[in-house]
Amino acid sequence: MSDSIFDPKTIFENYRAAFAPVLKAQQEGVKALERVGRYQYAVAGDYLEWILTQAKATLGTTSPTEFFAKQTELASALSEKLRARGQELATIASETQTTVTQLVTEAAAQASAILKKAA
Repeated sequence: MSDSIFDPKTIFENYRAAFAPVLKAQQEGVKALERVGRYQYAVAGDYLEWILTQAKATLGTTSPTEFFAKQTELASALSEKLRARGQELATIASETQTTVTQLVTEAAAQASAILKKAA
């Protein structure tokens, strides 16, 4: 018969060590979702700004030539903003992929260390 002592501190430390990668992955996931949300908010703001300038241009022009020139100018400005936003989204995706790869590598290393220790 073994005479082991129940040690809740050790049990909690083991659980904490086992679930640390999951907690870190959740935190990084929330950060990524926040970045994507802020990105979408910025894109929506760009479109709103474009719509407002479109309305001002429509009401403020006096000739069709002036109207089309203003429309062309606004469209090129919007396309430039959206191009920059596309690059920003690519950066977000790349950084998120790097973070996920790093988390998986750390979790695998930690699992390997625990398995070696148990064997």
